[in-house]
Amino acid sequence: MTDIIVVGGGCAGLTAALYAARAGKSVLVFEAENIGGQITASPQVDNYPGIPHVSGMQFADSLFEQVTELGVAIELDSVLRIEDTAQGKTVITENGSYTCKAVILATGSRHRTLGLPREEELTGRGISYCAVCDGAFYKDCEVAVAGGGNTAVSDALYLSSICKSVTVIHRRDAFRADASLLRRAEAKSNIRWMTSAVPEELLGGDSLTGIRVRSTKTGELSDIPADALFVAVGQIPENTAFSGMVATDGTGYLLAGEDCSTNVDGIYAAGDCRTKTVRQLTTAVADGANAAMAAVDCVSCMEQQK
Repeated sequence: MTDIIVVGGGCAGLTAALYAARAGKSVLVFEAENIGGQITASPQVDNYPGIPHVSGMQFADSLFEQVTELGVAIELDSVLRIEDTAQGKTVITENGSYTCKAVILATGSRHRTLGLPREEELTGRGISYCAVCDGAFYKDCEVAVAGGGNTAVSDALYLSSICKSVTVIHRRDAFRADASLLRRAEAKSNIRWMTSAVPEELLGGDSLTGIRVRSTKTGELSDIPADALFVAVGQIPENTAFSGMVATDGTGYLLAGEDCSTNVDGIYAAGDCRTKTVRQLTTAVADGANAAMAAVDCVSCMEQQK
């Protein structure tokens, strides 16, 4: 019997593990893919309070070391479902089942695709969802970014220092990115902006050579050359395994407020997988702390009732 099981080894999950372990509870973390989550792909994080300049990988590595030094066990395994038991919860993974008194879901989210024909076929051959991962492959090339939020504009900024030109394609007139970030990007002479436009067709044979773009105002089609298209159009929460047990909103995010409590006693949601307005590193770690404290209180109440 473990006190608290954390599903997800990103920054929200690791912070939850940190706080729970420091509160004297036994903690087990399950992560299906990579420890640290999406922040590991960020070359530089400048908006985390008190740490003005740090790479995402450095931040995640430091958090991982801090957690494991406290004796937290971390397993690379996929969680399939959670069941209620008389003792608490049973977490069933691909490799076994584990009992605990409380669960914190910090499963994060994955990249949303454009849904274009041949998008999957050309992934890795010009289509990418990670500018940091793949940008270096397109040094001195013409590339494009689809999206209008912080991720899209950050990707454009990063790529502008590597590529010959960057075309940002955004379906709206205005961008959702932070004003300071947008000003930095607008100052780059090799970033071109295509607003009120959406990618309509991917051009090329075995690899991407261009993008057919449609104006959302006039319907007019135009072709732009592009050796790569970096897609940054949002995220999809990784909550499918729990949607039958824990309440979600219409888009699949776990319904949980600032206290991170879900509709199921003993299950908490933290980070990008839950309903919230702002999804940033700071809000992820804040969720981790809140969820851990709530889970610790839950475990303590169970122990007192024995």
